[in-house]
Amino acid sequence: MANRKHTREFKISAVKLVLEQGYSYPKAAKSLGVDPSSIRGWARTLAAEAGVVPTGDGATAAELRRLRAEVARLTMERDILKKAAAYFAKDHL
Repeated sequence: MANRKHTREFKISAVKLVLEQGYSYPKAAKSLGVDPSSIRGWARTLAAEAGVVPTGDGATAAELRRLRAEVARLTMERDILKKAAAYFAKDHL
C-alpha cells in the first residue's frame, strides 16, 4: 500500500471500527484502504488514551477472546501439573 500520513482522527476512527463496532482488523483495513498491521499498531498506541477504550460489542468480543485464551492457558497448565504429579507419584512407589 502507499506510504502516506494519516491524521490522528482517521487513526482513531479506524481503531474504533475494530474496538467498538466489532470489525476484524483485515475487514476494517480493507474498507479504509490501509494495511491491517497499521490499524493494529494504531490500536496499541491509541488504546491507552482516553476516549479510545473498547465499548459495546467490540469490547465484549475482545474480552471473550482474552478470557478464552486465558482458559486455554490454564487448562494446559493444569494438564501439565496432573502429568507431573502422576509421574512423581509413580516414581516414589
